[in-house]
Amino acid sequence: MKSPLLLLIALLATLVPFVSQAQDDSAAPQSYVDEEAEAQAQWDAFMDSLAWQAEGDGNLNEWATIDIPEGFSYLNGEDASRLMQAYGNLPSEYEGLVATNDLNWLVLFQFDPSGYVRDDEKDELDADALMDQMLENQRLGNQYREEQGLEPMYIDGWAMEPRYNERTNNLEWGLLLHSGNSTEQFVNYETKLLGREGVMEVTLICDMADLQTILPTYQDLLLGHQYKEGKSYAEYRQGDKVAEYGLTALIAGGAIYGAAKLGLVGTILAFGKKFLKLIIIGLVAIGAAFKKFFSRLTGREVREESPDQSAQ
Repeated sequence: MKSPLLLLIALLATLVPFVSQAQDDSAAPQSYVDEEAEAQAQWDAFMDSLAWQAEGDGNLNEWATIDIPEGFSYLNGEDASRLMQAYGNLPSEYEGLVATNDLNWLVLFQFDPSGYVRDDEKDELDADALMDQMLENQRLGNQYREEQGLEPMYIDGWAMEPRYNERTNNLEWGLLLHSGNSTEQFVNYETKLLGREGVMEVTLICDMADLQTILPTYQDLLLGHQYKEGKSYAEYRQGDKVAEYGLTALIAGGAIYGAAKLGLVGTILAFGKKFLKLIIIGLVAIGAAFKKFFSRLTGREVREESPDQSAQ
């Protein structure tokens, strides 16, 4: 699915053939309201088609489970992928997703079976050197995004410098980023839960302004993550596959790649039913300003860009 900016441009482009004549001033606003309602109904139907689980343990495939706290819901890997694509992200496989019931923020789980990552670099995490490496990798990340038709993404600094919890074998950090020419920043907060056969990559997606408020709840949520029997970091045995990189490369290499994969998910900070509504409201505002030039957006065009079709 296209980014909000590209989607908006595409939708506006469909309006160009209708420029020839202006419709009645009083009729135009109602037509946009009708189209917004139609898009909202389509989005509601898509959300209802997802298999939300409101209690118990969420199954993160063969690797782990996650406890579903009160006030949260879980999606399995298949539906998590559908939702991320509906938000405009590149197709990818996930183990699962946990979100607040109002979808104000969510947590993605994705396992990388790279092997056991040694933590012998835990005392050598140099935030300045890591940032320099990330900025070098930024060019490659943006090249990948450009190939996928996405806006470039730029690192503005640390939301939180990297740190490693030796007791829980968790590596975490937060990046401040912005997309394209936008001045609005967002946060991709990454946690790597080291396991015997690889790393559970956890991404918190939220508004930057809410990060400090959300972090304690997010940390409590991660306490509910449990590797399945035989999969935990402590169960490593001599002869197991060992990753070809350590903690430093896990941060420097993974951050840009992760941001490139997630694409729009960082830029869409109003989740849930609001996504298509925001797009349509944008068109309503433009239509109000230029209604002497544009006729109404047809229902066919809305259906062509609806998330339940893009996620198929």
